[in-house]
Amino acid sequence: MRRFKVVLHRTDEGISVSVPSLPGCWSEGDTEDEALANIRDAIEDYLAALDEQLRDAEVREVEVAV
Repeated sequence: MRRFKVVLHRTDEGISVSVPSLPGCWSEGDTEDEALANIRDAIEDYLAALDEQLRDAEVREVEVAV
């Protein structure tokens, strides 16, 4: 289980949601609950696509103090 900060953008048409740590990961919904459920799905899809892209790559992890 991982946590991601999401940003809600409210308009007259509904709510769009972005994930600052995942560039290009957006979703939307008519209500906050719907928008948050949709962004969960979008995050899962985004991470699955990223795993696929990195499948044969040499990958390392680094720690950063914040």
